[in-house]
Amino acid sequence: MSMTNKTVLLVGKSPLHDELKELFGESGYRVVPEPVREAADGVRFAIEVTNYDLDLKRATIEKLDCELPPDVPILATSLAVTATEAASWARYPQRICGFGTFVPVAERGLLEIAPALQTAPAVVEQAVWLFESLGKETAVVEDEVGLVFPRILALIVNEAVFTVMEGTATPEDIDIAMKKGTNYPYGPLEWADRIGLDEVYAVIRGLHRDLAEERYRPAPLLRKLVLAGRVGVRSGQGFYSYQLAAAVR
Repeated sequence: MSMTNKTVLLVGKSPLHDELKELFGESGYRVVPEPVREAADGVRFAIEVTNYDLDLKRATIEKLDCELPPDVPILATSLAVTATEAASWARYPQRICGFGTFVPVAERGLLEIAPALQTAPAVVEQAVWLFESLGKETAVVEDEVGLVFPRILALIVNEAVFTVMEGTATPEDIDIAMKKGTNYPYGPLEWADRIGLDEVYAVIRGLHRDLAEERYRPAPLLRKLVLAGRVGVRSGQGFYSYQLAAAVR
């Protein structure tokens, strides 16, 4: 598949926004912002990335669906809701396809794609082509909140937060134990700070909302930190403190 039109409309509030904007730019795409109506002409793909604020996510997808031609695929992150639910908000649900990963995108060799039940097969093919044109591998997975990598990592983080709350160990000791015990690149709490606690919380809250199982109950401390705006590296405070202008730990 080849496409001469390389204009991408990128919208939403998430750390993914700026990193995808940079990656698309490096790969030769023209990235256009909102307002949708002014940018609609010539757009080949729309990418929507809000995870924490579901009211905003729904309003954005409805606006994209209303103002873009029906043949423009809308690829929306499905970290906090299923792609099928996101597609249910659209008049043309066949063009909605889920995808997702956590930041930093530069460290991710693979992006997951989760078609909604309503997604047209041609839209899935276009999504695969688009993300592979960025130099990433892709994997098409079943449509569940959080997909695979974000879901599993978020649950590890949530368990680590419960461990802090119970006084079993400090954040520092938990991260040391997990790095040395698993050879993960980061401890779970350090990793959560790098991703953004709001992004991690969005996945866990979405799983609990969608599946209603106790094992997905968000740790209260994680919710409090998000409500306090202490979302990790990008806010200067999470489980650790950071200099805002400093590089990631």
